[in-house]
Amino acid sequence: MPEPNTLRALSGMPATPASLSDSTLIMIDCQNTYTRGVMELDGVAAALDEAATLLDRARAAGIPIIHIQHDSGEGSPYDIRAEIGQIVDRVAPQGDETVIVKSFPNSFVQTELDDRLKAASAHDLVLAGFMTHMCVNSTARGAFNLGYAPTVVAGATATRALPGPTGVVSSEALQAASLAAIADLFGIVVSDAAAIPD
Repeated sequence: MPEPNTLRALSGMPATPASLSDSTLIMIDCQNTYTRGVMELDGVAAALDEAATLLDRARAAGIPIIHIQHDSGEGSPYDIRAEIGQIVDRVAPQGDETVIVKSFPNSFVQTELDDRLKAASAHDLVLAGFMTHMCVNSTARGAFNLGYAPTVVAGATATRALPGPTGVVSSEALQAASLAAIADLFGIVVSDAAAIPD
């Protein structure tokens, strides 16, 4: 059996990310709900550290930064009116950084994200945040389908174990599979912020 390959490679699509200075950073759902309780993610502290590093680089580069915040309504684990739904302090928006509230896993669905990106003539996107298998995956696919070129920073993402048809799927297995699914076609996946050139 031949060695596995990606659809990106077979199609001759880029394998390396665009420079950070030419990109827009999208921070997806870096909310308190993922740091404790029923929605706590495995490896979330390290992922937030890497997300903070990425955010600092983006601010230093002066590129557009968009924060996405999920809202599922009052009393939910994603209630943006409560502390649980707020963006974690160390990666919270500063100054005039844009915040877009969404209600679906794909950050482009029923939001102004596409309009804002098109108005800024954006093409290359850098994605970080939570959860890898859900909103990061959905947003990367949505971006690709709309003609953008997303790069996902693996170290700035995290997920949790899930029940599967044959038993529990570990967070490690789900993280690896989710990132591999993105990298097959929808976007470039890099290990950490340092892998994106200035």
